Amino acid sequence: MKEQTIKRKIAIHGKGLHTGQEVKVTFNPATTGHGIQFKRIDLEGQPSLKAEVKHVVPSQRNTTLKKGETSIATVEHALAAIAGLQIDNLLIEVDGPELPILDGSSIQFVQALKEAEIEVQDKDREYLVIEKHMVIRDEETDAEFVLIPSDTFEITTLIDYNSNVLGKQHASLKGIENFEAEIADARTFVFLHELESLIDAGLIKGGDLDNAVVFVSELLDDAELERLAKKLNRPSIKVERQGILNTTELRHWNEPARHKLLDVIGDLSLAGKYIKGKIIATKPGHSVNQKVAQKLQDLLKKQRKTREIPHYYPNKTPIFDSIAISQRLQHRFPFLLIDKIIEMSDKHIVGVKNVTVNEPFFPGHFPGNPVMPGVLQIEAMAQTGGILVLNSVDDPHEWDTYFLRIDNARFRHKVIPGDTIMFKMEYMRPSRRGLCEMRGRAFVGDKLVAEAELLAQIIKRK
Repeated sequence: MKEQTIKRKIAIHGKGLHTGQEVKVTFNPATTGHGIQFKRIDLEGQPSLKAEVKHVVPSQRNTTLKKGETSIATVEHALAAIAGLQIDNLLIEVDGPELPILDGSSIQFVQALKEAEIEVQDKDREYLVIEKHMVIRDEETDAEFVLIPSDTFEITTLIDYNSNVLGKQHASLKGIENFEAEIADARTFVFLHELESLIDAGLIKGGDLDNAVVFVSELLDDAELERLAKKLNRPSIKVERQGILNTTELRHWNEPARHKLLDVIGDLSLAGKYIKGKIIATKPGHSVNQKVAQKLQDLLKKQRKTREIPHYYPNKTPIFDSIAISQRLQHRFPFLLIDKIIEMSDKHIVGVKNVTVNEPFFPGHFPGNPVMPGVLQIEAMAQTGGILVLNSVDDPHEWDTYFLRIDNARFRHKVIPGDTIMFKMEYMRPSRRGLCEMRGRAFVGDKLVAEAELLAQIIKRK
């Protein structure tokens, strides 16, 4: 699937749940690879920060991002809407410290983004793939996430607040494409007996009965209700029975469990990529959601490194064997350092050298402790890259490749007899007038042993 953005900008207004401050949010299209970024246009310099888990800071009852002195609070409902619509790239301009709570769900964010129309872009989307069964537990909250490999995205949440009013609930979503219809309108919720402590903590200044479901599991006496009404700036609050304080009906019988699922989707989007896998979340909450997002981002980094490493299958017919290589390069024994080319595209190439104890350089390079010289590893990189460049010209045997520059060379591990070393070369920018700038890396198995940036020029012999 391709990355997506929106066709035109669109704005939405409302007040922050915890600050009570009126705020305007403007969603803007963004280019491929941009990701989801927030921009505080009310601050000097209009600083921005990316929606990534590394920017999460501790907060109560919401997800807050902070970079330096720039912060943005209560981002989870908007992020859930963005993820639910499978949007990859947005610039979100905000003129306050907190996103609006709206009706306490994601549905109004979804509707606004759909009104701006989703646009398919020209870059393939990268996925975070759950490749093995994982269990992540949080001892403090007794929460547990089970991650299971799957070709599609599925999520189930299970909640238990030990309450006769709310009871045990679960909700499931099979496929992110069903988010709008099944999850987006589920509102946040709170227990009546929690309200006073939240108000005293300086939170929910923008909270009211229109943007949250309030459950009554503990009846309060008249004095407590009167005190709470004053703090909520309401003339009175009446509770005649246990149940739901709001006058409106639940949108779903399991609306709380669905909202917890909504929060999980918003928080896990901070891992940075869409997920392929099945998730079972028991007693989820923002804190544990964020810990799981960090674990997933760590997993993504490992997967990226693994994808960068070429794989060598000895039984597979190479693109070029040593004979074909010698027909393209002018190098000969003992200076032909590549045995096979096993991968090649218009942007990259992978060459292989089987290092043996009979190499002509070993008798004179650390006798008794044979180590392949680093400069010869660089030379092998150059030969590999030269084959890629020469493959773009007619009569490659009539051209020569010359070094112009070597930058940022690093030798990280020894290469010794018995090693099979793979050289992966990639264009850093398009070739121009015979000048070729490449990034080269050498691997033995999954271990990076050397790397460098090379600039070379190909010249046709007269």
